[in-house]
Amino acid sequence: MTEDSISLWRAAGRMGWNVERLASWRVPEALRGTDEPVLFAEGLTAPMMADELGLMLIEPAQDWLPQLPFGYRLRDVRATTMCEARKIKSPAFIKPPNDKSFAAKVYTAPELPTDYADEMPVLVSEIVEWEIEFRCFILDREIRTFSIYLRHGELQREAGFSHSASEEVELLSFMNRLLTDTRIQLPVATVIDAGIIHGRGWAVIEQNAAWASGI
Repeated sequence: MTEDSISLWRAAGRMGWNVERLASWRVPEALRGTDEPVLFAEGLTAPMMADELGLMLIEPAQDWLPQLPFGYRLRDVRATTMCEARKIKSPAFIKPPNDKSFAAKVYTAPELPTDYADEMPVLVSEIVEWEIEFRCFILDREIRTFSIYLRHGELQREAGFSHSASEEVELLSFMNRLLTDTRIQLPVATVIDAGIIHGRGWAVIEQNAAWASGI
């Protein structure tokens, strides 16, 4: 029961959709034959729900961010394994590629969680400072909606998620360049977070699955 899931539930109702809030990852038998089911669920349980509904979840490639041309990410990011990440000599920003199985943050090697397999994929990134961060919901390589969510690391809910006209122009200019670049592979529906790295400029933060992304 999150504010985001309640907002989406109400919006779906206004559009005339039937909405079911599931009490567990098990999909009730009566719902398994639903025509064109749509999921909004957290990343660890969604695959099990999707399997019961006969859905294939759309997810970014695990190495999408490291493979992104440097001009769009403006920092060093590499895909590796938990085993290799445990050998790093200096602090780095480390996260799972596509889920929230452990917290995405700055780690030194001894601080990494120990209860994950050595072969688990992780992304290791250079530490940077983000000035502002936006979330963009994308369908068919077009932004359908977007919102600022962090400013200097502070959640912008109390500020009403407001941004300036110049910030909007800069965001849309950067994202249009990304979305029209034929080198960039994207799922048909996805979420891309982008923002300003202090001292460097606009860059992609990460790509996420739309079915699990907060609004």
